[in-house]
Amino acid sequence: MDIISYVQYLIALLFVIALLFGLAYLAKRMGLSARVTINSPKAGSRRLNVVEILPIDTKRKLILVRRDKTEHLLMLGTERDLVIEQNIPAPDADKQTREQTGA
Repeated sequence: MDIISYVQYLIALLFVIALLFGLAYLAKRMGLSARVTINSPKAGSRRLNVVEILPIDTKRKLILVRRDKTEHLLMLGTERDLVIEQNIPAPDADKQTREQTGA
């Protein structure tokens, strides 16, 4: 094989890689990303944790954020961000409170 064949293979490989990156960018831009649930084992030592992310449509996402023992429901969009509900008791906090009171 001569050098021209190697250059052609390299150009074709770069084209395919660029095409994959372009398609991934378009998929992300159109909101075709997967649902993500973030709960790591180390989350107990952190004060702030993203509990769940739910895409509503291509421009908006609902995010449940836990801070200390409270949760907050946020809607993030391209134009505005809203706090839907705040100061929701976390499920773990409710369980601990019931155990401490004996109910």
